[in-house]
Amino acid sequence: MTTPHPAPHTEPFFTPDPKAAAHSRIADFARWAARHRGAEGIQDPTDYRALYQWSVTDLEGFWAAVWEYFDIDATTEYERVLAEETMPGARWFPGATLNYVHHALRNLQPDAPAITALDETGAGYEITGRALRARVASVAATLRDLGVGQGDRVVGYLPNTPHAVIAFLATASLGAVWSVCGQDYASKAAADRFAQLEPTVLITADGYLFSGTTHDRRAASLELAAALPTLRATVLVDHVGLAWPEGGESWLTVPWEDAATRVEYLTIAPVPFDHPLWVVFSSGTTGLPKGIVHGHGGVLLEHLKMLGLHTDLGTGDRLLWYTTTHWMMWNLVVSTLLTGATTCTYDGSPAPQARPDILWELAARHKVTVFGTSPQYLLAMAKLGIEPSVHDLSAIRVVGCTGSALPASAYPWVRDHVAVGVQLASTSGGTDIVSGFAGSASTTPVWAGELSAPSLGVALAAYDEEGLPVTNRVGELVVTRPMPSMPLYFWNDPDGSRYRDAYFGAYPGVWRHGDWITLTSHGSVIVHGRSDATLNRNGVRLGSADIHDVVERLPEITEALVVGAEEPDGGYWMPLFVVLADGVGLDDSLRDRIRDAVRAGISPRHVPDEIIAVPALPHTKTGKKLEVPVKRLLQGAPAEQVLNPSAVDNPDLIAYFARLGAERNKRSAPHT
Repeated sequence: MTTPHPAPHTEPFFTPDPKAAAHSRIADFARWAARHRGAEGIQDPTDYRALYQWSVTDLEGFWAAVWEYFDIDATTEYERVLAEETMPGARWFPGATLNYVHHALRNLQPDAPAITALDETGAGYEITGRALRARVASVAATLRDLGVGQGDRVVGYLPNTPHAVIAFLATASLGAVWSVCGQDYASKAAADRFAQLEPTVLITADGYLFSGTTHDRRAASLELAAALPTLRATVLVDHVGLAWPEGGESWLTVPWEDAATRVEYLTIAPVPFDHPLWVVFSSGTTGLPKGIVHGHGGVLLEHLKMLGLHTDLGTGDRLLWYTTTHWMMWNLVVSTLLTGATTCTYDGSPAPQARPDILWELAARHKVTVFGTSPQYLLAMAKLGIEPSVHDLSAIRVVGCTGSALPASAYPWVRDHVAVGVQLASTSGGTDIVSGFAGSASTTPVWAGELSAPSLGVALAAYDEEGLPVTNRVGELVVTRPMPSMPLYFWNDPDGSRYRDAYFGAYPGVWRHGDWITLTSHGSVIVHGRSDATLNRNGVRLGSADIHDVVERLPEITEALVVGAEEPDGGYWMPLFVVLADGVGLDDSLRDRIRDAVRAGISPRHVPDEIIAVPALPHTKTGKKLEVPVKRLLQGAPAEQVLNPSAVDNPDLIAYFARLGAERNKRSAPHT
């Protein structure tokens, strides 16, 4: 790894107010754990490092404390906390039966908003706790009538609106399994995910809003349904007011209005702790996206820890975090309900041209207490000269940020242009654990450009080339002890080999995530970017295989390779390299065709930043594209440190891409 060691920070950029820290939920938990669980070393409840050390040393004691502190309501109690610690294969809370949905609904105030639905026009409406329970009960009854039972799959092709939240909760209440994909994905890309699950019911919307345009997704929805032969029915959501065609389909269609307005009693099925809750999809670099399965109990405990302790959410709070339904942040945002706080859904562009500060305007109007976004959004706000502080943002106490590393330059901008005293909580995690590995809390200081600390219960380490833990040096992000929200398994991976290879191939028994990090001597975490080939643009992970598949269908293109390179200034460069057919030149017309194909065939988010013609692409001797080495070459890594030329089918290409990287880095270097 050639990333330079970060310069040490001597003073924090932000230090929590001592009084506020002492009254936070995480401090209350520390006091409770010391009193009731005998948590060792906790003399001061605001001493995060002492609490963290106990949480990873006494793993069973910590997670038992989370269970008891948040009063988990199990139908049958667990036999022990951790029956098997070996990774993969850790067995958490065997014997316990419960349901995530019961906990998501039990703390909501009947007449207070549970969900606030917002969009880029500024419009909105609220769904109270009582109304949410009623709609979940109605949709659950509809799904049951359609033949959905425990273990069946229900899938959603939906924007980030309350429909998706309600459909998920209804599905999970039955013990069925949920998966969702945003409608900016083409029908084929969605089918590549959902067809693996053999779903019983599809719930889909007529369209979505983005940047002042209503996107009609009726035809794509029907194409998707036709590509899912196991469907018994499709529930049609009228979101943007477009009329659905009548008849002609071979499957049953049900209007959302009929599905969600029945008067029903909500019966929630208790399921084992590790019963599947949802399937989220990775952005694999080869083949179909991998379906990652998480369980009811693991998600419940992990999200209560993340949102209740780290984010300090509770009754009366409101969280607005920009996300799409296919990003794992959607799953975490839904779990806001577990804490009794209000969750906000948002349909639209984060910065539409007509109202680029709309999210800040909505945050002020709805008294949002936790505002979440991505580094790219904050950097874009600064470049556009947006002044969020013209709105009354006095309710905001935390600005959360995740998706990629947040550069140090963004920290003063938040302080100076959002509000003094707001904690900027940068977080790093992943779809794989549907949570965070490192972040902040009400009791942690913040260093600019750094994550405050590893998250509670996460035995985080940075491994060097020898597989040894290092401090103040760049290493591979690893987790040395299990977490409850680690995947149960991958879908269609009966012997677990794909799962083991994905995380445990490098270090047996130790989770390797694919990020470069530095653990500093003052306890913080610096994330340097991906060490594998997964694309991570604007906080959303994208699959390179999806892009290759679409581009390589064009007759002018013989082969394609897309990579994503994190840049020193916090930017992200996603070039697409293409090998052209004989006699073809890369002109603006072909570039437009490529972009249009990617936009229509997958989604606008997958459109590359730049399209570059190259003579050929490097492969391994077995024909695999060398995505990670090309990325590292573009970031300036010396060719001799990237790979052995004898392992490449055309060694001359290594020097070629190294020159491309050197030329780009020279052009983008700051002038002195």
